Amino acid sequence: MQVEQFHYDNKIVKQFAFATALWGIVGMIAGLWVAIQFYAPGAALNFAPTTFGRLRPVHTNAVIFAFVGNCIFTGVYYSLQRLCKARMFSDKLSRLHFWGWQGIIIAGALTLLLGYTTGKEYAELEWPIDIAITLIWVVFGINMFGTIIKRRERHLYVAIWFYIATWVTVALLHIVNSFEIPVSFLKSYSWYAGVQDALVQWWYGHNAVAFFLTTPILGLMYYFLPKAANRPVYSYRLSIIHFWALIFIYIWAGPHHLLYTALPDWAQSLGTVFSIMLLAPSWGGMLNGLFTLRGAWDKVREEPVLKFFVVAVTCYGMATFEGPMMSLKNVNAISHFTDWTIAHVHIGGLGWNGFMAFGMLYWLIPRMWGTPLYSKKLATNHFWLGTIGIVIYAVPLYWAGFTQAQMWKTFTEEGQLKFQFLETVTHIIPMYVTRSVGGALYLLGAFIMVYNLYKTVAKGKFIANEAAEAAPLETHHSTGREHWHRWIEKKPMTLLVFSLIVVAIGGAIEMIPTFLVKSNVPTITSVQPYTPLELHGRDIYVREGCYTCHSQMIRPFRDEVARYGEYSKAGEFVYDHPFQWGSKRTGPDLAREGGKYPDSWHYNHMMDPRIMSPGSIMPSYGWLLDNKIDTASTPARIRAMQKLGVPYPAGYDQVANKNLLIQANSIRLNLKMDKIETPKDAEIVALIAYLQRLGKDIKGTAKN
Repeated sequence: MQVEQFHYDNKIVKQFAFATALWGIVGMIAGLWVAIQFYAPGAALNFAPTTFGRLRPVHTNAVIFAFVGNCIFTGVYYSLQRLCKARMFSDKLSRLHFWGWQGIIIAGALTLLLGYTTGKEYAELEWPIDIAITLIWVVFGINMFGTIIKRRERHLYVAIWFYIATWVTVALLHIVNSFEIPVSFLKSYSWYAGVQDALVQWWYGHNAVAFFLTTPILGLMYYFLPKAANRPVYSYRLSIIHFWALIFIYIWAGPHHLLYTALPDWAQSLGTVFSIMLLAPSWGGMLNGLFTLRGAWDKVREEPVLKFFVVAVTCYGMATFEGPMMSLKNVNAISHFTDWTIAHVHIGGLGWNGFMAFGMLYWLIPRMWGTPLYSKKLATNHFWLGTIGIVIYAVPLYWAGFTQAQMWKTFTEEGQLKFQFLETVTHIIPMYVTRSVGGALYLLGAFIMVYNLYKTVAKGKFIANEAAEAAPLETHHSTGREHWHRWIEKKPMTLLVFSLIVVAIGGAIEMIPTFLVKSNVPTITSVQPYTPLELHGRDIYVREGCYTCHSQMIRPFRDEVARYGEYSKAGEFVYDHPFQWGSKRTGPDLAREGGKYPDSWHYNHMMDPRIMSPGSIMPSYGWLLDNKIDTASTPARIRAMQKLGVPYPAGYDQVANKNLLIQANSIRLNLKMDKIETPKDAEIVALIAYLQRLGKDIKGTAKN
C-alpha cells in the first residue's frame, strides 16, 4: 500500500498555545482585581472602566473565551491533525481563525471596559462583535470539517465527536441568544423580554458552560490524558454513551438557574429533572478518565502533567456532582444569590478548565520544541500552588454562602428580620480577603508556568512542520459486522446533523410553549412602558453592570417578602429588554426600590455609598453627576422599543425628549429642595428616575 508523506502544522498550535498563556494571566489578574474590590472598594480607583460592574464581565469573558477558548483551539488543532492523519484543511483559514479570535477578544475587552454591554451574562458583547464571532466560528468550522473530510484515518475517535458537538451547539446557542435590535453602532436591545429573555439567556448561559467549558475540554481529556499516561482509554463504549447522553441531557438543564423565579413552574421542574439526570453521564466521563490511569498511578507521582490532569478530572467530578445537587429546589433556596454559586463555578473554572489547560501546555510545548520540560520541579511547585490556591479560594466562599443564606433568613422571636442586608455583607468580608489570597496563589502558579515554558522554548528548536506519513483512506467498505458507531464515524456530516437534532430538542420544548402560550406570562394591566428618562436610566444601570451585584427578582420566601416587598410576577417584566433578574446578591434586591428613599438619598448614595450606608463595599459613581444624558439617541431608543412591541404611541419618538426633560426637571427640583444642585440632563437624574420606578407598577411594599 502506498504511504503518503505530509506535515502537521505546529505553527498554528504554537500561536494558540501562547495566546492561552497570555490571556490566562490577563483574565486571572482581572479576577484578582475584582476580588480585592469586595473588601477594598477604593481598588475601583473611582474610574468607570475599573469598577466591579464593568471589570467583572471583562474577567468572565477573558477567562471563558480568551483563556479557555484559546486552550480549546490549541488542543483541537494539535489533536485533530493527528487523529485524522492530515494537515489542517487550510493554513490560511487557520491564521484567519487565530487573528480573528484575538481581535474579537481585544474588541470585547475594550467595549466592556467602556460600558458597551448587552447586560446578559457571558453574552455581554454588542451586536457587531456578535457578528464577528459568528463569522470566525464558521471559519473554524470549515477548517475543522475540511480536515475531517480529507482525513487518512477512517475511524473518528471520540474526541472528534466532542469537537463536532461543541461547534454545532455553540453556533446554535450564540445565534439564538444574540437576536437583538440595534439602536446604534454599539448599542442594542435584546429581542426577547422578561421571562422569555431569562429563559433564553440561561438556556445559553448554562450551555455555554456545558458546550464551551465542558464538552471540548472532555474531547481534550480523551486525547491528552491517554497520551500523557501512555494508556488506552478505559472504556471506548462508555465514552460513546457518555457523549450522546451528555449532549442530549445538558441542553435541558438551563432553567435550574431560575428556580423560584417568575419562570413558569413546569419549566423550572423540567430543568431540575434533567439536571439530576446529568449526574450519570458526567460521572461516567470522570470515571472513564480516572480509570484510564489504571496501572499508571506510579507515573502520577513523578509526572506533573498527570498531576494536573488527575486534579482536573476530579474537579470536573466535584463540580458535576454539585451542580445537580444545587438544582434541587430545597438546596437552591439556600445557594442561589449567594457566594456558594461563585465557589461552585470556580471549582470548575480553576480546577477543571485551568488545570486541563496547564497540563496540556506542559505536555505540548516540550514536544513541539523537541526538548524536555525545563523544570519538572517548577511544574510540581505550580501544581501545589494551584491546588492550595483552589482550596483557599473555594472553602471561604462556601462558608460565606451558607452564612449569607442563614443571616438573610433569620427572624427574631418577634417576627422581625434579625439582620439588615449590609450586616450580611460586612460579616463575610474576612472570607472575601481569604478568597483573594487563594486567587493570588493560583495566579503566582500561572506566572511560574509561563517562566517554565519560556525556558523550555529557549532551549529547544521549534518544529513548525512536523513530518508524518500515513496510507490514504481506503474507499472500500467493510462487509463484516460492525458496531453501530462505526457507521456514523464514516459520516461526519451525519454526526453533525444528529448532534444538532439532539441538542435542539430540549431548548425547543422549553422555549416554544413559553413564547406561544400566553398563560405562561400573564399580563398585568398596571405595568406600563418606561418613560424616556427611565429608559435612559435603565440603559445607564445596564452599562454600569449593576445587575452583577443586585437582583431584581423577589422569590416567594417569607424573608424576601419581608425584606423587599411583594414577590415578583411574570407580567412585571414584559417591557424589560434585557431582563435584569441578576444571579448574585452582593447588594440588596432592587425589584421594589421605587419610593423607598427620596431622590437625594440615591444622589448621595451614587456619589459616595458610604455616606448613606456606612461600611458599604459599593464603588462610587461620581461620573454620573457630570456625564450628560445622550438625548440625541432618545428617538432611536424609542423606535427600537416600538419594533420590539413596546406600546409607545405612533410618533412618540418625536416628542420623547420633551417628556424626558419635564420628568428630569421634576427630579432636579426635588434634589434642589434637599440643597443639591444638579443639571436636569445629568445621567444621575436618569438613573434616579429608573430606580424610583422599580416596583411602582406592583402594589406591595417592604415591611422592614
